[in-house]
Amino acid sequence: MKKMFPLALILLYINVINAQFTDVPITSTRLANFGQIELNQENSLFTKRIIPITLITTGFLLSTSDFEKSLQTDLRKMVGDDFYLNIDDYTRYAPVVQLYTADILGVRSRNHWFDQTKNLILSSIISNGTTALLKKEVYKKRPGDSTNSNSFPSGHTTTAFTTATVLYEEFKDTNPLLAYSGYFFAITTGTLRMLNNMHYLSDVLVGAGIGILSVKLVYHFEHLISWNPFKKLNGMTVAPQFSENSLGFYLSKSF
Repeated sequence: MKKMFPLALILLYINVINAQFTDVPITSTRLANFGQIELNQENSLFTKRIIPITLITTGFLLSTSDFEKSLQTDLRKMVGDDFYLNIDDYTRYAPVVQLYTADILGVRSRNHWFDQTKNLILSSIISNGTTALLKKEVYKKRPGDSTNSNSFPSGHTTTAFTTATVLYEEFKDTNPLLAYSGYFFAITTGTLRMLNNMHYLSDVLVGAGIGILSVKLVYHFEHLISWNPFKKLNGMTVAPQFSENSLGFYLSKSF
């Protein structure tokens, strides 16, 4: 029953989005002028959510299965029981560094840096909040002999795919190579969570799906939160800085 609750939320999200394009009456004139546009919008929305929903659904189906337990055992045999590489604590934030470095270098993006930051924060709140709730409700033990029961889903992977998808949304139309590069760090993070024996495959898949879907949700409704007090201040960039024990900001001003 606990695993069905988040799936119900996902279906609710789908219905809410669809309602925006199906509840408005369509006259014959509108149908002639805008039918193709609305069809393209619906197809675009379907494409946006099919990947994260597939990841989440697959993860729920695989969770606690013999397949993922066998896979985890095989992975640990391949790398050795003593293997542990903690760079996944940092690779999850790599797309954030890419995002603001590109801003400082003047790479054209979809949004102003303040809107980027706003979307990143909102996406992180949604994705990490969802992940924290699921960890508490599902109560799944981590691989190995760990007594921790907060394995499902992977928080590191959620963060990694949240940051990577924000990077993708900002640069997909202007610099595709940069846009997709964040997913290299996200996939690396998810892979290391399994190799480090911290998570099962299903934990990683659901974390990735939640991260992507949360960002898609925020960017779909970003027109509702368009406030930006810095938009008229040209040449200024503010970027968050992360370290293991602290959080700060970097300020850059061009004259």
